[in-house]
Amino acid sequence: MEGFAEYVTARSGRLRRTAYLLTGDWGTAEDLVQTALVRAWQAWRRIEGDPDPYVYRILTNTHASWWRRRWRGEVPTEPLPDTSAGGGDFAGELGDKDALWTAIRGLSGRQRAVIVLHYFEDLTLPQCAEVLGCSLGTVKTQLGRALTRLRVQPAIELMEVER
Repeated sequence: MEGFAEYVTARSGRLRRTAYLLTGDWGTAEDLVQTALVRAWQAWRRIEGDPDPYVYRILTNTHASWWRRRWRGEVPTEPLPDTSAGGGDFAGELGDKDALWTAIRGLSGRQRAVIVLHYFEDLTLPQCAEVLGCSLGTVKTQLGRALTRLRVQPAIELMEVER
C-alpha cells in the first residue's frame, strides 16, 4: 500500500516510545506497536490526511483493551534489593524516575494515556481528544484527575520538596 512502508519507517521509533510510556515494558510495547500497525495497514486505504491521529488512537485503544483483559494474579510484594554500585546523583535521578513512572503506572489507562499524549508526545488537548475519541472536556477532566493523583503520591511530594 502506498505510503505505509514510509510511514512505518519514519514513525515506528516514536510509536514504540509512546507504547513503552503506556505499558512500562519494552517487549509489550513492541507487541503493541506491531498490533497497531497491522490494524492501521488493514485500514490504510480509508485513512485520509495525516495518519498519526488514527494510528495513535489504535495504539491507545489496543493498550486499553489489553489492560482490561490482563490477568493481575501475580503482583510483586516487595521491591527488589538495590544492587547498584554507582554514585549518588545518578542513583538519585534513577530513583526519582522510577518513583515517577511507578506513580504514572498507577493511574487508570485513560489518565495515563492523556498524560503520555499531552506531556510526552506534545499533543494539544484537542489533539488528545481526537486521538482518544472523546470530548475535550473528558480529556481535561482525566488530565486534572491524573495530576491530582500524582500530586498526592508520597514519593512525588518528596521529590518536589527536595528540589
